[in-house]
Amino acid sequence: MRSFHLHESAPMLRPLCAALLIAGAHAAFTLPAHAQAAPTAGLTTLSEQSGFLRTGRYDEVIALCNRYAKAYPKAVRCIDFGTTPEGRPMKALVVSTSGALTADQARRRKLPVVVIQGGIHAGEIDGKDAGFLALREVLAGQAAAGALDKQVWVFVPVFNVDGHERFGAWNRPNQRGPEEMGWRVTAQNFNLNRDYVKADAPEMQAMLRLVQDWNPLVYVDLHATDGAQFEHDISIQVEPVHAGDANLRGAGVALRDGVIADLAKQGSLPLPYYPSFVVGDDPSSGFEDSVAPPRFSHGYFQWRNRIGMLVETHSWKEYPVRVRITRNTIVSVLDQVAAHGQQWLALAEQADVDAAKLGGQPVALNWAASDKSHPVQFRGYAYTRTPSDVSGALMTRYDEKTPQIWTVPMRDDIQPALTVPAPAAGYVVPAAHAVWVGEKLRQHGIEFRRITAHPHSSVQSFRASKTQFAAQPVETHQRLTLEGAWSTDTRDLPAGSLFVPIAQAKSRLVMALLEPQAPDSLAAWGEFNAAFERKEYMEDYVAEDVARQMLNDPAIKARFDEKLKTDPAFAKDPNARLEFFYRLHPSWDERFNLYPVYRVDQAL
Repeated sequence: MRSFHLHESAPMLRPLCAALLIAGAHAAFTLPAHAQAAPTAGLTTLSEQSGFLRTGRYDEVIALCNRYAKAYPKAVRCIDFGTTPEGRPMKALVVSTSGALTADQARRRKLPVVVIQGGIHAGEIDGKDAGFLALREVLAGQAAAGALDKQVWVFVPVFNVDGHERFGAWNRPNQRGPEEMGWRVTAQNFNLNRDYVKADAPEMQAMLRLVQDWNPLVYVDLHATDGAQFEHDISIQVEPVHAGDANLRGAGVALRDGVIADLAKQGSLPLPYYPSFVVGDDPSSGFEDSVAPPRFSHGYFQWRNRIGMLVETHSWKEYPVRVRITRNTIVSVLDQVAAHGQQWLALAEQADVDAAKLGGQPVALNWAASDKSHPVQFRGYAYTRTPSDVSGALMTRYDEKTPQIWTVPMRDDIQPALTVPAPAAGYVVPAAHAVWVGEKLRQHGIEFRRITAHPHSSVQSFRASKTQFAAQPVETHQRLTLEGAWSTDTRDLPAGSLFVPIAQAKSRLVMALLEPQAPDSLAAWGEFNAAFERKEYMEDYVAEDVARQMLNDPAIKARFDEKLKTDPAFAKDPNARLEFFYRLHPSWDERFNLYPVYRVDQAL
């Protein structure tokens, strides 16, 4: 399908046609009378002025940030929270009618903070234009009446600023409008919605500073999907719902279900899961729900005992419709937090207290849907699946004129896939890695301290029995999958090593970073790969002499003979036979495949 656009020769028709698109798609989305009246001067976007057919450049964000702060000096602050690699300011608007416009004031007043961001994928720019529309209406008292008295809203119109300015008409070929938009990734080619844990990008490091400063109760990330064509127009995913603190899950469910109910009342067809088929292009394969790992925005915040929401409008809906639905979502979130935020904040703070007591307790680090499934009714379109004379592949083609209810399987029985007991006291990062690991811990606001030398300390160490390096790089990293186990060990802990206590509010995030088998740990992202690369070797002619000497030991000879008898592959492999002896020799590198982070049962 081609992206929707209007002919350039008919600019005066754009607002009317956009309104007709909205009315035609969902009657509830007709622009209200107050939005049709003349708004406060200078506070509308190019998008709204064009009937939501275009979107402005980043200089508009800078100008609007300043104009809102000037028009509402007691309710809006315009702040810079970072600078992009190409030198652009990263802007946020702090909005509240409570009198609290700084993080310290919000903490003292015990107000819930909501961070809502647009443009993490800058081609999916619905959130920017919807956010400014919602902002104007809320400040004018036309939506979410009184909501800003009870919370602080931190609005980041565009997270991926440099990507936003890589502007073009075909940057999102699977999306209907706007006419031009930004690019998915940053100027350094980082996908920010894969970067919340590893925090490689300067933009992400700036965002984590903002998060650390404001400690938001709710973090909302606004996107538009890719994928198939169907009638559903938005999905709302929230964690903790399936994972994270057990008591806080109730707040996650309430927020998700409350927003979905509000959207349904307004004529939307919302979903509580991401509508991506189990088998790429095959609707009959159905859907599978999941818990996003912490590299993703809505996967990250449950590790901080806070609520993350992923909003995905459907890219095949025209831009005016997507903006209006996103605006409705923002207003609903503000309403929900106004009504329940104090209760949810109390649950989050209790989750912090409980998390500091996780030492020695089992903690789930990864989740997966089981094989159980049940049928769901999904509002799609009639479709055919026929071979393509272009690609030769089996292709799905949709008929948008023929709505059709699909009965397809849903797998949403989500269970822990990896559970690890938390260390009794914490982790020790040896001095050799203390500088760079310490910086990562600081970026996430994790508590740690440097220690004096502790020789011959009792620790637990993890040694890999199997390693698998990814064949292709991901976000500049060669990812690593480890098999192995923790075991009791004695190690020298040099002065300057780091002790990371488990008795802290972010204990789950500590484990997400430092447990080697966690899906987005520093080890999984390849940050410790050198520890799993063999660096020293014994020449074959030396190994031959060493082996003959070692065979004089009856115990070693018996082990060797037994392996020859029971392992045919070993018996046929000259290198494996020589390595058998090398691994038993004092010259073998005992640190090979040893994960250079330890667990301890006593605080240091």
